[in-house]
Amino acid sequence: MLEKIPAGVGYSLRSLRAGYDRIVSETRDFVSLRSTIPLESSAFADHGAIPARYTQDGEGISPPLNWRLSLVNVASLTLIVEDPDAPSPKPLVHLLACGFPPNSSGLPEGQFSRSRGDPDNMLGRNSFLSAAWLPPGPPRGHGPHRYVFQLFALNRRLAFDGHPGRSEVIRTMKGHVLAKGILVGTYERR
Repeated sequence: MLEKIPAGVGYSLRSLRAGYDRIVSETRDFVSLRSTIPLESSAFADHGAIPARYTQDGEGISPPLNWRLSLVNVASLTLIVEDPDAPSPKPLVHLLACGFPPNSSGLPEGQFSRSRGDPDNMLGRNSFLSAAWLPPGPPRGHGPHRYVFQLFALNRRLAFDGHPGRSEVIRTMKGHVLAKGILVGTYERR
């Protein structure tokens, strides 16, 4: 939806951004946790440009991700992807995926798409209220946006009735996060 904003409007909103300090990993409950889970993608480097293939301008599938987990007592993993540069009061949620097994080491390209989620994992609602991957599509003229992939290792498996929203996932994770990993990709629509 943001990709449909005219470039002139996007340009005039350049200074309006949610803020990096509002993403889940930087909130009061999780900011003190060090990023100890190495999180990478073979599609882009940390703080590098996300290829158009993974955006609204391309196929809109999720990029491949890899991680190395060396912790004990991990019961599940949760992945949250947010855009702190969205012209909104809160970061735009692109993905809420809970319930990855602790012995997993990554996700293949296209694990999630804009039309379907992953039946093996609990998906929450993105900012457009869909339980699927919301591909990056920042407004033209708004400048580069950061897409923050946040992986959380939890000491229990999260359970929800239906598809939870961001607030419910955060509330349920409190007190159960053992470690986190962060990968930032950027995308700009000129």
